[in-house]
Amino acid sequence: MQVLIISTSDIHGGAAIAAYRLMNALNAHGVEAKMMVRDKRSDNKNIIQVGSKIQNKWNFYKERGHIFLKNRFSRENLFDISIANTGISITDTPEFKQAHVIHLHWINQGMLSIGEIGKILASGKKVVWTMHDMWAFTGICHHAGTCTHFHQSCGNCPYLKTASKNDLSYRIFKSKQSVFTHGMIRFVACSNWLRNLAEKSPLTKGHKIVSIPNPIDTRQYFPKDRAESKQIFNLPTDKKIILFAAAKASDKRKGMDYLIEAAKTIEDKNIMFLIAGAKGDEIAQQLPGLSVNIGYIDPDKMPDLYNAADVFVTPSLQENLPNTIMESMACGTPCVGFNIGGIPEMITHKENGYVAEYKNAKDLANGLLWTLFEADHENFAINAREKVLTEYSQEEVAGRYLKVYGEQHQ
Repeated sequence: MQVLIISTSDIHGGAAIAAYRLMNALNAHGVEAKMMVRDKRSDNKNIIQVGSKIQNKWNFYKERGHIFLKNRFSRENLFDISIANTGISITDTPEFKQAHVIHLHWINQGMLSIGEIGKILASGKKVVWTMHDMWAFTGICHHAGTCTHFHQSCGNCPYLKTASKNDLSYRIFKSKQSVFTHGMIRFVACSNWLRNLAEKSPLTKGHKIVSIPNPIDTRQYFPKDRAESKQIFNLPTDKKIILFAAAKASDKRKGMDYLIEAAKTIEDKNIMFLIAGAKGDEIAQQLPGLSVNIGYIDPDKMPDLYNAADVFVTPSLQENLPNTIMESMACGTPCVGFNIGGIPEMITHKENGYVAEYKNAKDLANGLLWTLFEADHENFAINAREKVLTEYSQEEVAGRYLKVYGEQHQ
């Protein structure tokens, strides 16, 4: 079986990393899997880059420019929505023609247009679409928040300055609805939370929806000696370390304001906050007590970083199935996060971590302190690792996808 995974990037961003890991998992199971991207950042020979730099930049700016114009020249929400009015043609490539399964992942920002998705469906090939956010079943937004307009046909979009019944979100919704009739889509949600939302949209009607988590290589992410891991990064071995890591630590959607508020109520001098990611200095400077920004960490060193921490915190306000939680748990490091998205599906409250009340900084602080000083850390580590081995291992996830690939058209 030949599977062609389509993604905007191979290893830049959480969705891309998840798709890249799936490709490796499938290849390990005897499937001939390749990945087609417009933004290649790895040297993996199974990654095919399409589109020239000039074309890719043009596609990117054409879409953003259209949104900018339609939204009254406002930069607000510029990257919270996508309209897929342009993209790369892939249906004529040899890789597409040879593939038995076309597996879409996150394909925005100039990778695929809605029209190209229609051509893919009309080709008659089996199409699977793993949803890493809500865009596949909304008009234009990646995260609808409290908005439920996608239950009907969008319109009156809260992300638009010129919201109306027949606004841009409505028109794109209708365009998707027309295109999605060109063939059968097997939608895959990375969490039950996302699947439940997808089932409420007319865009998924007539198609199949299942929930399959992202995979992780548990041979790369595994428990190590914590004292030795701390020494690798020259971290104090006599401190309890709270780790936060994100590609862009200062992103408001990552909930850093709530972590800062929670940290101000934690006065234990034996605690150290460790921030990893771009612009982490902005956060570290606002945290009380001992806090260190370690900056960007090479992916190969991330398992050591998770093992150096005593707890991983993710105060995110919008999440599907965070790779960071999965990675931390695979290393036996308990996690604390808000009750949002797929997080409570990953963290079993007071068994392998702590699920705090959404946007409650006080409960977030309570969860961190409880996990550090009251929980049975050894049992938490065992439970966290076991959860990953049972539900998120490459073997488990690849096997579930193979069943989807093998399904007959209904």
